Amino acid sequence: MVRDFCVIPGRRSARSGIATEALAVLLVLIPTVALADSVQLYAAGSLRGALTDVAKAFEAKTGDQVEMKFGPSGALKSEIAGGAKAQVFASANMEHPRALHDMGRSGPVVRFARNKMCALAHPLLKVDGANLLTRMLDPAVKLGISTPKADPSGDYALEIFRKADAIKPGAGAALEKKAQQLTGSPASAAPPEGRLIYGWLVAEGRADIFLTYCTNARAAQKQNSDQQIIQLPDSLGVGADYGLTVIDGAPPAAQAFANFIVSPDGEAILASYGFAPGN
Repeated sequence: MVRDFCVIPGRRSARSGIATEALAVLLVLIPTVALADSVQLYAAGSLRGALTDVAKAFEAKTGDQVEMKFGPSGALKSEIAGGAKAQVFASANMEHPRALHDMGRSGPVVRFARNKMCALAHPLLKVDGANLLTRMLDPAVKLGISTPKADPSGDYALEIFRKADAIKPGAGAALEKKAQQLTGSPASAAPPEGRLIYGWLVAEGRADIFLTYCTNARAAQKQNSDQQIIQLPDSLGVGADYGLTVIDGAPPAAQAFANFIVSPDGEAILASYGFAPGN
């Protein structure tokens, strides 16, 4: 039963006085501050450096926090489709976020960045754009790629192989047969702490040529200055479109972060890592 308490003029019990004083202390000790929101980002591994810096800039501007998970885009898409609590998904292709959109799991998909495929090569290998196909076909040369379907980088490598077949019939099948899928799967070897896997694989001799994004090759060369970056000739060139989507039910902070990624500030940070604008 709820009882009403009335105040009798001129009288105050010790109990009511203590309660009033305690309430006054609580009002002093508990500050009235707005709680920051947390944004859950799932993003392609090739975006780790760039989006980490974008997230820091967003946090400094808004006070909201960004929790990040990086990995192969295909694997992340499967996790989100299975119920993972992602709120923003940044993929190294357009297909994976579009698949989530088609499932009714996310909003529109926006191309927010572009990349290209390059070849990262061992420093002692005599290779350039003109002889790249010949060197990749050489049985003595170890060719590394990422895992198709799980990682778009592997799918883009297969597209390079198809282009090679148009130049030299049979080359596509030969390249696909010899290429070692060294990254992008749970069974892939992990590099030492702080080492980028592509440069580490080449330095360890596990691959003489590794087909990866130009941004990855650039980052690997910073850690291994003698490794070569080979620009693919036009006949083998493959571009990569990066797609961004916000998962249904995400809080306003998630949409705000997505908007920040495609803002001039976000694009400038992405450009500093070698990504071209998506528009």
